[in-house]
Formats: sequence, structure tokens, C-alpha cells
Amino acid sequence: MNRDQRLVLAIAVLAATVAFLDSTVVNVALPAIERELGGGLAAQQWIVDAYLLTLGSLILVAGAFSDAFGRIRMLRVGIVVFGVASIAIALAPDPLVLILARGVQGVGGALLVPSSLALITSTMSGALQAKAIGIWTALTSVAMLAGPLVGGIFVDLLSWRWAFVINVVPIAVVLWLLAVLGRRDERRPEASIDLLGAVLCAAGLGGIVFALIEQPRLGWHAVVVAAGLGGAAAFTGFIMRQRLAARPMMPLSLFLVRNFGWGNVATFFVYAALGLNGFVIGVYLQQGAGLPATLAGLASLPISVIMTIGSSWAGALAGRIGPRIPMTVGPIVMAGASVMMLAVGEPFDYWTQLLPGILLFGVGLTVTVSPLTAAILGAIEPARSGIASAVNNAVARIAGLLAVAMLGLITGGDLDLDGLHRSLWVIAALMAVGGLVSLVGIRRR
Repeated sequence: MNRDQRLVLAIAVLAATVAFLDSTVVNVALPAIERELGGGLAAQQWIVDAYLLTLGSLILVAGAFSDAFGRIRMLRVGIVVFGVASIAIALAPDPLVLILARGVQGVGGALLVPSSLALITSTMSGALQAKAIGIWTALTSVAMLAGPLVGGIFVDLLSWRWAFVINVVPIAVVLWLLAVLGRRDERRPEASIDLLGAVLCAAGLGGIVFALIEQPRLGWHAVVVAAGLGGAAAFTGFIMRQRLAARPMMPLSLFLVRNFGWGNVATFFVYAALGLNGFVIGVYLQQGAGLPATLAGLASLPISVIMTIGSSWAGALAGRIGPRIPMTVGPIVMAGASVMMLAVGEPFDYWTQLLPGILLFGVGLTVTVSPLTAAILGAIEPARSGIASAVNNAVARIAGLLAVAMLGLITGGDLDLDGLHRSLWVIAALMAVGGLVSLVGIRRR
């Protein structure tokens, strides 16, 4: 790589790390937030889902903004919005302000992720581009998985508020590197921006999530029913819009490609389970088992270690035997790991009750992730790889959004030991379905 390419890679990694790190830090900060600001389980769900809602809704249209107004400009706007929202979260006086700031933070995150990848693809090509994307994926994955530990240390030693300003330093570094890069931005003024589609997607998901989170608290209140039905209608309108629009932001024709279509169905079930797992483990270990935030963050660290060691091996294995077997075996292994975690009881013992399941879960996740990504993106021609990646990313975020929104219905409104066990059964079922979908649908190219 030359100087500019190295700078671009550093910018892309740091910018995406800001978004991914914050999305996992929040899980270990939730109990401390609830103790200080109140709001119960519903507020904790909204704190997670407000971010995922705007991120999942806007990440597709953000790619079009990046094309139309310039990748560097959108990256700069996204990083500033994310930073300002992070400071607002750290200063939030009540749950409502915090939730609203998390929604704004999701807008910044939606601008960061596609712009960072687009900057790499527009600067490099061929083997160099593949190597750069591999480095980007590895480093951002490690940052995301290390988030709970980093967040836990900040929560225990300082405050949950400081956990949300961890990203101030990388944000400042990104802005400085963009200035050092001094590269002329590339714009495509003719790029199509589907604002109506983005509004329908956000309104649809927002209505559905509101109904799922608030129903256990409000019952079948008219507002809950109206939000659920209105959200379903708006999201149906979004799908119809994508079918009829001349330049849709989510081309439905992509789903006609077998491995892409079935791979995204598998993504939905697997990432719904992952989102639910991260939430319930992080919160229960503190509120139920009484662990400090740092130890709650450390509890999942073995998964990060296993992924760091085994991801390249799993990718190479999928290259030799195809993605179908790893994508089938991996989620089923994680389903078995979730069943093993049902050993968690009172009194709590991490080493005998949780660690065996955590280790097996890490093995299953390592076997799954690289083949899943390769199967989905490898099914689409390179010219459409950008939109294919954005669609898959959106599917993963929306899956986590809906899974967390359903937590009140799963647990009965209280994440106690029984609520944890019910959640683990749901996680196991989702993973098993993800594996079966891969077995039925994925084919070796």
C-alpha cells in the first residue's frame, strides 16, 4: 500500500470501530444506567433499540448519500454526529434524553459504516482491496467483541457516562487523518436517494418495535395496537416501494440469487439470537448474578479469543468445502451452547455453569461468521458487492433490533433467572433454525 492507501485503511478501521465498539459497550452499562436513571427493562430495551432502529433503517440510504455527496464528506458528517450524540448520552439527565441521543447516534453510525467501506473500495482494487477489507473486518470485529470488557472497566472505575465517551479519542484521530489525507472527494450527483423508502422503513420498524416493547407494560392499549398495525403497514409499503422503484435502495432482485437470499434468512435468525444473547448475558450477570461490570464484560472474552485465533482457519475451511456445512454446523453448535448455559443457577458459579457454554458458543460463532459473509457476498457480482454488503448489514441489525424488542414478551417483563432461561431457549431455537435454513438453502458455487 502507498501512503494514501494506508491512511484510508486507518480512517476506515477507526471510523467503523467507533460505531461497532459503542454498540457492544452499552450492554454492560445498562444495569448502571437503570440504577441511576430508572426506567426498568423497557428503558433498557429502548436504549439498545433506539440505536439499532436508526442504524438499521438508514444504513441502506446512507450508501446513496455517500455516492451523491462524497464518501469523505459523509464520513466526516457521520463521525461528528456520532461524537456529539455520545457527549449528549454522557450528560443525559433522564432515560428519555438518553434514548433520543442514542437514536441520533444511530444516524451517525449509519453514515460511518458504508462510507468507510466505500472509501476502501474506491481507493484499492483486486487483491489489495481484498486484503484491506480483510484487515478492516478483523480489526472491527475484535473491537466489537472487546467492547463489553472495555465498557465494564469504565463503568466500574469511573461511571457508565464515561463508557460512552470512549470513542472521543478515535473520533479526533479520524478527523485529523482526514485532514492529513487531503484527498479530493468523489461525488455522483446523479445518484438516486430513496428518501420515501427510508421514511417508510424507519416508520415501519419504529411502530413494530414500539408495540413489542410497550405491550408487556401497557397491554393491548389502543396506542400499542395502532403502532403495531401502522408499523406493519408502513414496512409493507417499504417492501412495495423497493419492488416498484426505478432505483431501489434494497433491490429485491438480489434475493433471487440463491445463496444471497437464503444466506440473509440465515443471517436474520443467527443475528437475532446474537443480539438477544449479548443483551441478556450482559444484564443478567450484573442484575441477577451480582457481578461487577468488568467481570460481566470479561465473561464473554473467551468468544473474542476463539474468534481471533480461528476465523482465518474457518474461512479457509469454507473455501475448501464450501459454506453450507460450516453455516449449518456453526449455528447448531451455538444452539447446543445456549442449552448448556441453562446450567446457570443460584448461587452463580461462572466456571462450572457459564464458561463451558461460552467456549462452545465461541467455537460455533467462529465456524459461522466467515463462511456466512463469504457465501452472501460471493454470490453477487463485484459491481453490486457494495449494496449486497449494506443489505446484509441491515438485515443483521434489524434482526437484533426485533429480538431485543421482544425480550419483554419472552421474559414476562423481568430478566430474573427464569427470564434468563426462557431467553436461552429462544436463542437456542433461533440458532437451530438458522442452521437448518443454511442446510436447506445454501449451495456450493
